[in-house]
Amino acid sequence: MSQLICESEEAALPVAPQLPGTLPESLRLELIAFRRDLHMHPELGNQEFRTTAAIKARLEQAGLTPRVLPSGTGLICDIGTGAAGWDGVRPMLALRADIDALPIPDTKTDAPYRSTVPDRAHACGHDVHTTVVLGAGLILAELDRQGVLTHPVRLIFQPAEEMMPGGALGVVEAGGLDGIGRIIAVHCDPKVDAGRIGLRTGPITSACDRIEITLDGPGGHTARPHLTTDLVTAVARVATDVPALIARRVDARAGLAVTWGRIESGHACNVIPQRAVLAGTVRCLDLQAWHEAPDLVHAAVDEVASLHGAKSVINYVRGVPPVVNEHDVTELLVAAMTARRGLHAIEDTEQSLGGEDFSWYLEQVPGAMARLGVRTPGDTARRDLHRGDFDVDEAAIEAGVELFTAAVLLDGHRS
Repeated sequence: MSQLICESEEAALPVAPQLPGTLPESLRLELIAFRRDLHMHPELGNQEFRTTAAIKARLEQAGLTPRVLPSGTGLICDIGTGAAGWDGVRPMLALRADIDALPIPDTKTDAPYRSTVPDRAHACGHDVHTTVVLGAGLILAELDRQGVLTHPVRLIFQPAEEMMPGGALGVVEAGGLDGIGRIIAVHCDPKVDAGRIGLRTGPITSACDRIEITLDGPGGHTARPHLTTDLVTAVARVATDVPALIARRVDARAGLAVTWGRIESGHACNVIPQRAVLAGTVRCLDLQAWHEAPDLVHAAVDEVASLHGAKSVINYVRGVPPVVNEHDVTELLVAAMTARRGLHAIEDTEQSLGGEDFSWYLEQVPGAMARLGVRTPGDTARRDLHRGDFDVDEAAIEAGVELFTAAVLLDGHRS
């Protein structure tokens, strides 16, 4: 969205005075410790057994009944299904967190909670996402005991977000969206100050697929390239010409981009190889263009490879569609953050070229994702996700918890 809401409209938002569900100091400190423990013990997708056990134990300590997913990692937990006035039919709101880490080393040198696992790091903030949903769940459970929660909510702790096509599909298969009417999530953003969120209606991430191309042909001596299929030249032309061809065959506004990350071919300087491999990603801002992308890429690769006499085999791995924030759910997040911290705590955000499997949930139910600010105010250092030195201002945890609890309470009021 170009403008979330005008300043003059702030009074029209459904802001509840003294809205319950703020974060007590004791729980704030506990959540920081919980996040640091996860950060020290990162686990890759579908291997999050320790993480799952830690979440489960804390929810059970609060008197809840979490259910581990059939895969053995990740879990869902309903709160308030016995809430007074709930008829058991109206759909629930879901809060989603992803729990997996990345296969990269933690390069922070001054953090006492740096990863203890070689070549593993929570360098995308999933430890923060998990802690935020856990903290919201603990507060909502207490509000339910007090009779304040009028409408139930589901917590979804999802494994394997970093694996294509994403663990969200497993959650859906396991019935994680059964009874769900809307779903919300946050994702850490190192360009936004802690205590603030970024929002937009419509696409907020891009689609992301993976592609690997194998080119084959008779090799030979570099002295006689005319007797061979020159695969080094062929793979070089595929690398440069395929992205250019695709750019001319789709509306430029779709943002369809092919970017290579790996090229392998040959072993000796005087031998033309018989095989070359090229791998990269296909990213797209537009949902319709994403559906068309595999055919476009296949046609372009075959066209360029055939010009050089090379046979091509394409392994196109579908990743995730764009996350498209639905208008009403986005406005719920606007209202929730305004109720907690005021309209000034919300900023417009751009569509990212990153992929996020939260999009699979939005293929089933309306929802929205907010960018959770994790930058220390005043910090001018350039930081980014998926880097070994990634870290957050832990004040973001409180902001995320209070955003979610407010959203649940406001959503229950509207139901």
